[in-house]
Amino acid sequence: MAESDTGARIIPTTGRNNCGGRCLLYAHVRDGKIEKMTTETASDCPGEVPLSACVRGLSYHTTYENDRRLLYPMLRVGERGEGRFVRIGWDEAVERLAEQWKRIRDSFGPGSRYVNYATGVSAAFRPTALARRLLSLDGGYLSSYNSYSTACIEPATRLMYGTPETGSSPETWLDSRFILLWGHNPAETRFDCSTMYWLQRARKKGIPIAVVDPRRSATVRALDAEWIPLRPATDSALLDAMAWVIWTEGLADRDFLDRCCLGFDREHLPPEWRKAESVLDYLTGARDGVPKTPAWAEAITGVPADTIRSLAVRYATAKPAALIQGWGAQRHSYGEQSARGAILLCCMTGNVGVSGGWAGGVGYLRGHAEPALPAIPNPYPLSIPVFRWTDAVDDWRSLTPLDGVRGGDRLESGIKLLLNLAGNCLINQHGDANRTAALLRDASKCEFIVCSDLFLTASARFADLLLPGVSFLESENITAPWLWGDFLGFNNKAVEPPGECRFEYEWLSALAEKLGLGAAFTLGRSHADWLRAMYEETRRREPELPDYDSFRAMGVFRYSKRPPHVAFRENRLDPDRCPFPTRSGKIELFSPAIAGAAFREYFPPIPRYVPPSEGPQDALRERFPLQVVGWHTLRRCHSIHGNNPALEHIEPQRLWMHPRDAAPRGLSEGDAAEVRNGRGRLRVPVHVTEDVLPGVCALSQGAWYAPDAGGTDTGGCINVLTSWRDTPYSHGNTQHSVLAEVRAVL
Repeated sequence: MAESDTGARIIPTTGRNNCGGRCLLYAHVRDGKIEKMTTETASDCPGEVPLSACVRGLSYHTTYENDRRLLYPMLRVGERGEGRFVRIGWDEAVERLAEQWKRIRDSFGPGSRYVNYATGVSAAFRPTALARRLLSLDGGYLSSYNSYSTACIEPATRLMYGTPETGSSPETWLDSRFILLWGHNPAETRFDCSTMYWLQRARKKGIPIAVVDPRRSATVRALDAEWIPLRPATDSALLDAMAWVIWTEGLADRDFLDRCCLGFDREHLPPEWRKAESVLDYLTGARDGVPKTPAWAEAITGVPADTIRSLAVRYATAKPAALIQGWGAQRHSYGEQSARGAILLCCMTGNVGVSGGWAGGVGYLRGHAEPALPAIPNPYPLSIPVFRWTDAVDDWRSLTPLDGVRGGDRLESGIKLLLNLAGNCLINQHGDANRTAALLRDASKCEFIVCSDLFLTASARFADLLLPGVSFLESENITAPWLWGDFLGFNNKAVEPPGECRFEYEWLSALAEKLGLGAAFTLGRSHADWLRAMYEETRRREPELPDYDSFRAMGVFRYSKRPPHVAFRENRLDPDRCPFPTRSGKIELFSPAIAGAAFREYFPPIPRYVPPSEGPQDALRERFPLQVVGWHTLRRCHSIHGNNPALEHIEPQRLWMHPRDAAPRGLSEGDAAEVRNGRGRLRVPVHVTEDVLPGVCALSQGAWYAPDAGGTDTGGCINVLTSWRDTPYSHGNTQHSVLAEVRAVL
């Protein structure tokens, strides 16, 4: 550890929360307290992408080192959600948990136990994985699949390409002649440290960049990019109209479509589906009589027809061009279709498998091996989509495979024991916060809820047993970047945990002993032993890694540079010898699997616009005429930092509203407004701005749910307005499809 000029110890570490930056941070520690945080700069790492922290990373110490931390185990004494607890000791906490664990297991079976989706610790040694390890040793649990982040775009990408690994190395963007960011805001939603670095390099090189987004984002401003605003949930209509232009103006790459794709036209449909609607049939209106022209799309999206045509021509003729999707456009009703529509454009223009192009989709890129806790197979076969856990509490008897149940036809029990460890998706980040809160208040349904956290968050208020966790500044772990960046990071412990805070492994190990599973759970290893063992296993696969102690001292290890990767280069060159990893060996623009499957509601086998619920064409607009869309603000990492007033100046929680919508409602800058729909209402100041499309309001996600005595949220939590509704194919969250009305608060 180094020492600063002022005598403070400088301890290197990396963030372990659900932020893709994984920045290199330096904690300046004196007398057991962190004085400040600093980060790596470009001058510190010549020739490398600097792992530079944003304001969030540099503020972790002011968020975590304050007098509102949870310090002791606590037991609920009031009604669920009231936030009334009494302090107990750790021995009693583990004893009470063991009693409930055994009772629920023996009364309702293994399928009554569930570990909620949580990403507050997104590192190698994570509480949710540890809890699942113990449950697997004890007969199993109801498992889950998907995520709140990529629930639609990842399955849609797999559907068309057979793999989610559609990303190329970001340095290949310097070979582009046009970059189109679709619902992508990397200046605030940091997937990694590389994306903005390479986009800024591209912009300095003179490569034009356009951004499609309902809101003029920080990315638009940072890159001086062209802004193309559209109405939320209409992305696939805009993509369809661009495809129509590309086809009718003779700009499509017919050779690529014929050689590499399935189902663009009728001649390339599978033989058994020759009478089905092809992509070309849909675009030209051969079946429904409605060509998907720019004029057709303008009425839906609000994007002028001339702009649509211009955008399509520029993208198709740039050669190569990169259409890079964010993950916001797929959090809508039929969110899968925006992802599929973007992939269609990538294929129609032949931008797949070429440097400077982009294959579209979720864009994962296989990197180096990462340390991870060895998995123990779950002996219980059933699983559900992560977004449908509330249904598995409330209406579990009605759930079937059409609702996303896997491994069987029906659930055998509702969720009775719920472990919510290091996460705020129990209430704050889940859809329809009011309905979820009402469900969880009924202790006859979910009978015991365990939460571990650092603060009394909206989710922690609903715990029966509330346990104090530790921040990344108070424990050790290992991290890796989300998407791009060839490095591995170490969380060095900078300060001691306050009070009786413990990392979850400690009390889960004590619980395992109570269950007679201590040796099998721990293998005789401490927290530190596990980290070393996981690292050494990774080192066997990645011999370039240094010894463990050297790695800890560095804080970050960068691998040697590799040649840039271009996704599907070999598949494009010779699809017969190197087929795409789908059943057909082609990119499946038409999906035989979808065409032959049953769904609760209509889902098409091709990319095509389907009018979404709570979209601009929904009849509900007569009551709630404004679309409300969320975004990830630089102010917070999801809900982390939501209780740090020092960051309020970065982006105050307020409703962005166009002047045309604000004026007739008597609203001016800074006025208090009530935003409401059939699910709830909240009060928040208004920001009147032309940086959002008329008819659209924007409210950043992650603000803490704080209902008053009358049920009106005072924290600005957007999930008071969002729904439980899932998408038809992947059963993903639709939390950006929201209709509401706004009125002035007098």
